[in-house]
Amino acid sequence: MAEPPWPPPTWPPGTAPPPGTNPPPGYAWTAPPPTVVPAGGRVTPSGDEPGGLPPVPATAAQGWSWMLIAAAGFLVGQLVSAVLLVVVAAATGHAHDVSRLAARPVPPAWVVVTGLVGLWTGFVGAVVFASVTSGTGSLVRDMGLRFKPVDLLLGPGVGLVAQFVVLPVIYFPLEQLIPHLSQKLNQPAKHLTGGFPGADLAVIAALTVLVVPVVEELVFRGLFLRGALRAFAGAGPLLGPALATVLTGVVFALAHLETLQILGLAVFGVALSVMAYKSRRLGACILAHATFNLVAVVAVAGVPALR
Repeated sequence: MAEPPWPPPTWPPGTAPPPGTNPPPGYAWTAPPPTVVPAGGRVTPSGDEPGGLPPVPATAAQGWSWMLIAAAGFLVGQLVSAVLLVVVAAATGHAHDVSRLAARPVPPAWVVVTGLVGLWTGFVGAVVFASVTSGTGSLVRDMGLRFKPVDLLLGPGVGLVAQFVVLPVIYFPLEQLIPHLSQKLNQPAKHLTGGFPGADLAVIAALTVLVVPVVEELVFRGLFLRGALRAFAGAGPLLGPALATVLTGVVFALAHLETLQILGLAVFGVALSVMAYKSRRLGACILAHATFNLVAVVAVAGVPALR
């Protein structure tokens, strides 16, 4: 049986010769472009897939697992925070009154730092676990931990608009129904950063502005959102991303465990999710989150114009 005729030496790059045939003398073909093999064994092309879907997680089942891993990271973080709090309280001689100290409107600085470190342990552990087990092992690639120069303008701009425009508009109707609403809305920030001496305030403010945004964006706009995008991909190119971004924003708000702040945090969380989906990276989201937190810290620290 005669072999099929060979095309001219302009064989499409990345296409191997037909199986079972021998190329003519002197014929060469271009090798396929390199691919990335994630830890889970799935071969993916470099870069995000069409339609804004990230290359990992690879399947809807893995997408759901990433969302569950994010939830597990939150629960583990809460547990680690509780254990660390008991250990540090015992080491500092406060083992018998740790509950009372933690319940103060402005707890001691060591209580706040211990809680943050414990929560971050669960969050970072969840992100790394998902990346290693069903990603490439690179947080830059798997979670979109990248920055571009435009993020330096876009991120802070979104954070400022959220604090000075969006939140006042959202809560203005409620101010007529809930007495002293503005003071109640500031209470979580005051619990986190208010009333500390200079050194303690500087440390906690730095953690709140520099570390919290990176860790939370890795979990919510990296791990959870990318899992949700894959899990809901079957809903269609419009409904799928809409479900993923809205759900991520709501989960982000609920994770803060603050009743009055849920509405504002959900709107802000959805905005960050849309920005992460459109840009396919976390740079602008991290800077927006940092700016949002910075305004809250400065307001609580005693700048009347920002209260």
